[in-house]
Amino acid sequence: MIKRCLLGAAAITALTAGGALAQDEVLKIGALVTQSGAGASWGNGMLHAAQMAAEDANEEGGLDVGGTKYRVEVIAYDDNYKANEAVTAANRLVYEDGVKYIIGTVGSAPILAIQPITEQEGVITMTLGFTNQALSADKPYTFRPNPTTGEVAQPQIDWIVENQGIKTVGALFPNDETGEAIADDISEAYANAGAELTVREFFERDRVDFVPLLTRILSQGVDAIELDGNSPVTAGQIVQQARDIGFDGIIVRTGGPATQEIINVAGEAATEGMFVHSAFNPEIESAAAYEQRYTETYNGQMNGFSPFFYDGTKMLLAAISEAGTVDDTMAVKTALENMTDYEGVLGTLNWTGEEAYGIAHQLDSPFYIARVEGGQETIVASCTTDGCE
Repeated sequence: MIKRCLLGAAAITALTAGGALAQDEVLKIGALVTQSGAGASWGNGMLHAAQMAAEDANEEGGLDVGGTKYRVEVIAYDDNYKANEAVTAANRLVYEDGVKYIIGTVGSAPILAIQPITEQEGVITMTLGFTNQALSADKPYTFRPNPTTGEVAQPQIDWIVENQGIKTVGALFPNDETGEAIADDISEAYANAGAELTVREFFERDRVDFVPLLTRILSQGVDAIELDGNSPVTAGQIVQQARDIGFDGIIVRTGGPATQEIINVAGEAATEGMFVHSAFNPEIESAAAYEQRYTETYNGQMNGFSPFFYDGTKMLLAAISEAGTVDDTMAVKTALENMTDYEGVLGTLNWTGEEAYGIAHQLDSPFYIARVEGGQETIVASCTTDGCE
């Protein structure tokens, strides 16, 4: 069921009490994200990022667009990580709510499903969807503010293979657009690094018993199990069940920040020594401050994708202000494309992707490899698309 919610009343009350909301105009930002089920931690992290970016603008008296102050309002719908529900939500956002900017979707299938609507109507979207098909020259209104497996896999896998001596890898992937795309990217990256993804198992996203699939993988004597492409909860279940049936080899998560959620499901002992992709370096002051604000505001742990969508939403709002219009999304798109060296909470951010996707709508940001020690990430390598060290 599609659920709709607005920026929390408590937050609005607090802002009003501070005298910040003097403006009458409203800028609506849609959040079409997964708020329930296995992908909820990703979706809620994106939603909360958009809400905090909206709060920032409202606390400053509203977003200045051509001399008019706009109160930023976030309208959220839950797509349950399903393409058909994403289409229903997109129709409501675009044709009933009049939204011209959408944070979402989480999944690849949902973004591909809504793009016929958003691209035709000139609605700017900021998706997490990992599929290569999400970005292309004929989809000029879609941006991706997070790195995907395509950006991080090769440098990270090069480092893991070299430093851990991995030769063979087994992996489980969701049986959908996201899983298939990541499986191909991962296979190519391991081959380039001198290792081999020898076993690839696909499953439906609602599956919870992975022992039969893991048994087939372990029968091949693999050195490592790769978790990339799986939701945080599913990845945690795979780790726990792999350890339960005796796998004591290396576990790797090449993409998709979800370490704390995996630890919560699998337990500290099962995740000890796991190598994970991390987009978040707590030694960066602005990143640490964002995490603290997030946990204090929402009384919960932050998903690693959230800072990307906070920075992405802030960049979008800055582009709207720069373009001087809330209605002409072509002008806003151009302003967003031309944004360079944006200083976000994650560091200095730029757009890239012309070579890979035919359009520079992919955010380029630093990332890291971390080792899980005592239930915490310890960064062991800093990376760019050129390599890790």
